[in-house]
Amino acid sequence: MDRLDAIRLFLRVVECGSFSAAAKEAGVGQSAVSKQIAALEKQFNHPLLKRSSRGIALTDAGRTFYDGALRLRDEFDQLELNVKYGADEPAGTLRISVAPVFGRFYIVPRLPALLARYPALNVELRVSERHVDLIEENIDVAIRHGELQDSALTQRKLADSPLITVASPDYLAKYGVPASPAELSEHLCIAFNAGRGMHPWRFVDGHGKAFTLLPQGRFQSNDGEQQRAAALAGLGITQFPTWLAGPDLASGALVPVLREFAVGSMPVSAVFATKQMANSKVRVFVEYLLGTLGEDLPK
Repeated sequence: MDRLDAIRLFLRVVECGSFSAAAKEAGVGQSAVSKQIAALEKQFNHPLLKRSSRGIALTDAGRTFYDGALRLRDEFDQLELNVKYGADEPAGTLRISVAPVFGRFYIVPRLPALLARYPALNVELRVSERHVDLIEENIDVAIRHGELQDSALTQRKLADSPLITVASPDYLAKYGVPASPAELSEHLCIAFNAGRGMHPWRFVDGHGKAFTLLPQGRFQSNDGEQQRAAALAGLGITQFPTWLAGPDLASGALVPVLREFAVGSMPVSAVFATKQMANSKVRVFVEYLLGTLGEDLPK
């Protein structure tokens, strides 16, 4: 077994969580896997894995080796695909990080057309509300919302999604419809709180006068989908991007309030490491979203 095969085998042991599972997947004996890992550890003069009755875990040296080996494997696989299909033809696995609801509403429905256009391209969708470290977690491109601060990454704005203030018809029937932002102090509000305090709501009236308030209520969450679910359940008034409320606005399950008071918009952006600009997988995906996403987001 050559060195690259040994590296692939090490990665499978880590990803499978055991020597036996990796051996079964590779179609070799468990002793052969153990010998290859032992040979790697001897070569680097460091243990790479901690073995116990509960399974395996990476040592500090093993973590360093795993991160580098993962990039090496991906780069070699991409090299093979570039030779086979041509460097400009997107091929291999595109790893995308996206928030759960946005992925379900606006990314996954677009994949059939993209994959039909590029038959050598595969997609791995990593779903998370947090801002993942693209380099550390081997992500090609992330879809992010709001103003972005990380200048070390390349950002392409895909679209703007207006913010909207909404509530369920049942809530409004019970508590009344606010006529101005000031009246929100008399209402239950569903706030977004990512752990750094509640996100303020901002309004601008027809004369350009701005209002800022901290929403108060009995429910808050760090997840837009939970805000939406709480609003549908009649727990109060909330504010979020229109893309999150699109189907509910169309069905009447949620009703806009304070429409005469502008609340701004939230950008939707693709974020990737600068070096990925030359990666055909990232390029075609970002260009595809640029050509379709803005047209379909609710206004």
